[in-house]
Amino acid sequence: MEKLRGTWSTNSDGVQGVSYLCGFCDSNVGPSRRYKCNYQDSKLRTLSSGNIYICPNCNKPTFISGNEQVPGQSFGDRIEFLPKDIEALYSEAKNCISINAYTSTVLSCRKLLMNVSVSKGAVEGKSFAFYVTYLEENHYIPPNSRDWVDHIRKKGNEATHEIPSISKEEAIELLEFTGMLLRFVYEMPGKMNKYATV
Repeated sequence: MEKLRGTWSTNSDGVQGVSYLCGFCDSNVGPSRRYKCNYQDSKLRTLSSGNIYICPNCNKPTFISGNEQVPGQSFGDRIEFLPKDIEALYSEAKNCISINAYTSTVLSCRKLLMNVSVSKGAVEGKSFAFYVTYLEENHYIPPNSRDWVDHIRKKGNEATHEIPSISKEEAIELLEFTGMLLRFVYEMPGKMNKYATV
């Protein structure tokens, strides 16, 4: 990893016209303070190699240098009515993308297939193919959607057993597929409960 050039300021200064999507709280923010890492070029001009901004919403720091942001923005939508363990694993998958851990994103999505199936009554300790079949046979996935649910399993197998890494595009796609599954299994029934007659 390349060392960041310069020295960090010990005091923050004011800043205007900067906005970013906070990787911690998913808010689009415009911070008013920053810490700068400055250096001098060969013409003795003071240049900045990076900044740390404090989110005015959650009060957590974000490093930005050029196009690099750490933590990066979170991917995937917020999904309601998830059980706590499913929600934690889905958040983990989203957070992995924000730190460029794409293989870990896919592994988390694959694990979600098992967790969702078990939460809906499947037996633990079975194969991932068993869990995809369980979801289909018990009508937890929409008709004609077995292919995209099985795609999550296959990409997870690829991430586990093959040497090439998973790309950002593949990780985002798998997260989107997983989000659709979670919406169908948990969010839509949760929203419909308010219309249920007693």
